[in-house]
Order: sequence, then C-alpha cells, then structure tokens
Amino acid sequence: MNFFHRFASPREFFRIAGYTVPWLGGATLILIVVGLYLGLFVAPADYQQGESYRIIFIHVPAAWMSLFVYMSMAGAAAVGLIWKIKLAHVIAMSSAPIGASFTLLALITGSLWGKPMWGTWWVWDARLTSELILLFLYLGIMALYAAFEERRSGQQAAGILAVVGVINIPIIHYSVQWWNTLHQGATVTKFSAPSIHLSMLIPLLIMAAAFMLFYAATVLARARWEVLDQERRSTWVNEYLEQL
Repeated sequence: MNFFHRFASPREFFRIAGYTVPWLGGATLILIVVGLYLGLFVAPADYQQGESYRIIFIHVPAAWMSLFVYMSMAGAAAVGLIWKIKLAHVIAMSSAPIGASFTLLALITGSLWGKPMWGTWWVWDARLTSELILLFLYLGIMALYAAFEERRSGQQAAGILAVVGVINIPIIHYSVQWWNTLHQGATVTKFSAPSIHLSMLIPLLIMAAAFMLFYAATVLARARWEVLDQERRSTWVNEYLEQL
C-alpha cells in the first residue's frame, strides 16, 4: 500500500515512469517484430479467407485495446472523481488520445478486411456502429477536456463523460450475440469449433501483448509530461529542469 501512495505522488510517479518507459518501449518493439513475423510469414493461410485474414494481427488487438483503454480511462477517471487523486485524472486524460488511435485503427483495418469479405467498406452493423460510437466518445472526452480553461474542471467534466460512456462497452462486446450481425463471433475465447488454430493464435496473442505494452509505455510517457506541466511551479520540477 505504501508503494501505491508513493506512486500517486506526482514527483515519485514522474521518477518511476521515467525508468519504466524505456523498458516498456523496448519490450513492445521486440514483441511487435516477433508477432508480425509469426503472423505474416509463419502462420498458414486461412482455408476460407486466404492471405487476406492476416490483417487480424493488427485489427483484433487494436479492437481489444480500444475497449481496454476505455475501461482503464474510465476507471482512472472514477478514482479521480471519488478520491480526488490528481494523478488519476492525468492518467485518464492521457489515455484518451491513445484509445482513440486504437479505435480508429480498428475501424480502418476492419474496413480493409470487410471489403474482400463482405464486398463493401462499411455496413451499419451493430459491432461497427457501436465501435464508431466509441471513437466519438473518445473524441468527445478529449474535446470536453480541452474546452475548459481551468484544467481541474476539464478533468472532472471529461471524467464524468468517460464514466457514463462505459455503458457502450458491453454493447460492443455482446453486439454479435444480441443482434443479427455480419461481424463474426468470438474465435479466440471459443474452444469449440470453429476456433482459431494455435499457429494463428500465438502471434495474435503476442501482438495483443505488444499493443498492451505500447499503451502502457505511451500513457506513462504522456502522463509524465502532463505531470511536469501541471506541477511546473513545484520545487522538484525546477530542480529537474535545472539538471537538463
């Protein structure tokens, strides 16, 4: 518990994150190289979709991360709203652009995949539409945060929107079960046929881990600079800047 109290301190967070980010970045690079190599060159072609299915090694982890980052952002925002922890708001607002990027990547790669599979770039499918709403939520949170001159008010308003927007997450997840949808159902968490083959599953999970570490590295790096700006009048910030 003492570690978490120390980590919540802007000064300690800045120091610890500074040591952590390079290691996370290095691990991300290694996993991406390994995952892409296995996915693009080692995994066999799909018996139905041929080579075009390989976009899943980008699309699926991006889609997973679009949900994971939102839940992380909303959780951090809730902590900031309830316990008034400034660093939690920093993490939440630093997560929003990253989550929006993952969501946009999922939508773009999904369209690229959908064209040869469905014959069209876009359909108003339940999964696609709810994922698009997720992108609008991210953009709305970012816009609401930027609309306030006073940082604290912007964090609180955007945090409330983030928490309310959580209702969209189960809609995205269960959309393929609740409605008649073109989007395929789960294959990774489904152990009965048709499940994804192990030779495809391993690089997919490696890419998912790479995207997870990328998020961790990026959000810590963004939060570091946000903390530096937020605490710019503090003595420790002046001492840090003098050492540069």
